[in-house]
Amino acid sequence: MPSRFEHRASLPAPVDTVYSTLVDEAFLTARLKDIGGKGATLLDHRTSEDGATFRLRQGVDAKHLPSVIRSVLSGDLLVEREERWHGRESTGKATINGVPAEIKSRSRLTPRGDGTELMVSAEVKVSIPLIGGKIEKVVVEQVTKLLAAEAEYVEKWLAERA
Repeated sequence: MPSRFEHRASLPAPVDTVYSTLVDEAFLTARLKDIGGKGATLLDHRTSEDGATFRLRQGVDAKHLPSVIRSVLSGDLLVEREERWHGRESTGKATINGVPAEIKSRSRLTPRGDGTELMVSAEVKVSIPLIGGKIEKVVVEQVTKLLAAEAEYVEKWLAERA
């Protein structure tokens, strides 16, 4: 059974500003360079009147991985993520190299006072008998930390450009 979780972040800017930042190619490239990990890169980025779509790769050096992950993965961890924004909502998915795992997510930007709330709900599914649940727990923990770091990066980015 998949593991579900939510992450919320309060951002000090209006919804339109936060949205424009989250889908901006320069922002995504800088975020990946600064906090994306080993081999991080923006693989694809497209915008249209309907929204934005981007794919990116993030990496974690094998020596930083918990033992339960190292037991099923040979080498570094590479995560490929895709997000599709329509209006102020997105759907996303991520896969992990060498692991039968998938992360699905939905994000929403909502006005909150003078700022914006970013809410992400996600589901992690690891299809490995016996240890899949343990791996899901680790993935949820790591993704939650990543989402918090990404929210802090957005705050910093916005503050530097205010």
